[in-house]
Amino acid sequence: MQALEHDERPWGCYDVLLDTDFTKVKLITVAPGQRLSYQYHTNRREQWTVVEGVLTVVLDDEIYTVKTGGSIHIPLEAKHRAWNKTDEVVQFIEVQTGTYFGEDDIIRLEDDYDRAQDDPYFHLADGNYIGGLTMPIENTNKLNKDE
Repeated sequence: MQALEHDERPWGCYDVLLDTDFTKVKLITVAPGQRLSYQYHTNRREQWTVVEGVLTVVLDDEIYTVKTGGSIHIPLEAKHRAWNKTDEVVQFIEVQTGTYFGEDDIIRLEDDYDRAQDDPYFHLADGNYIGGLTMPIENTNKLNKDE
């Protein structure tokens, strides 16, 4: 199958294999010792199936090991990261389902390649977004209180 799109990233690359209104499918290749951003999505969930190697997955601060043939589900808005802790290439198929599949639905919380600062939503990782305003988390509990 010929890829519809190929994109090089600092951690490896991905190839889009299918792109429709209701799903997007990617083959993701993670180079040895590299990892993707710790991130979440507001419009899609993902199912990852490892097709080569051993993938370490951080999912809502829990660590999982997924071997060739194994799968893991990434729920909507779950914080997640793919990490290749080995010295061999790791590849997995990512099946996205939801309402929107654009790359701008990546909200990065941590990034090894300093891309988080370029993310327009990065500032939301340290606070709450309420009514068009960003506030530090410690201030949000003062809303609607007589303090």
